[in-house]
Amino acid sequence: MRFARRTSCLSITLLLILSAPLHAQEPPPLIPLLAFDLHATFPGFPSTQALADSRQLELAELPGRGLGFQAAVHVYPLRWRAITFGIGGELAASRANSTPPEGNDTLRPVHEKFLTASPQLSFNFGSAHGWSYISGGLGVSQWSIIPAGRDEPFASDTERLKTLNYGGGARWFARPHLAFSFDVRFYAISQGPPYLGNPGSPHTTLLVIGAGASFK
Repeated sequence: MRFARRTSCLSITLLLILSAPLHAQEPPPLIPLLAFDLHATFPGFPSTQALADSRQLELAELPGRGLGFQAAVHVYPLRWRAITFGIGGELAASRANSTPPEGNDTLRPVHEKFLTASPQLSFNFGSAHGWSYISGGLGVSQWSIIPAGRDEPFASDTERLKTLNYGGGARWFARPHLAFSFDVRFYAISQGPPYLGNPGSPHTTLLVIGAGASFK
């Protein structure tokens, strides 16, 4: 009886020893078919004289930094070696406001808003536990900068501008379906049309940093 018990214990021990490296060698799970991102964003709106001139503004009236959100959905239908290819789309909106210093009657409050939508192609590296990516796409945007008291927006405020976006980020899944994620993205915005003798808004690259949650 003692011999049988010792043999059973030895067999179980050997089985655990042999199975440990086999388990460690199992490949990590693949990136899932679908992921959804929802981020708070922090855009750095440009403050240049060319931009101010396009809206008949003073340079000091431009708002600068703002807040916004970014929503994206991606599917991952194809994998080749270490790369998983993704296709999807993004919708983002940001805004900023400037308020003149108290007692300053020469500067006006200004409201700035940026809206953009674009399809995206991504190259992803990692597993279902977490992965990094680089991505980009060509879409359209609307960029309005309107001071208080202006009833009619300029053409640049309503025009749909071609916009190339590119950047990268990562997702870390601490839970099976919920991850922390971040995204750093550049938006290359085409020049806006001139209006009433004013130059159009200049070609601009807008940097937007986002962080939030991803779901799979």
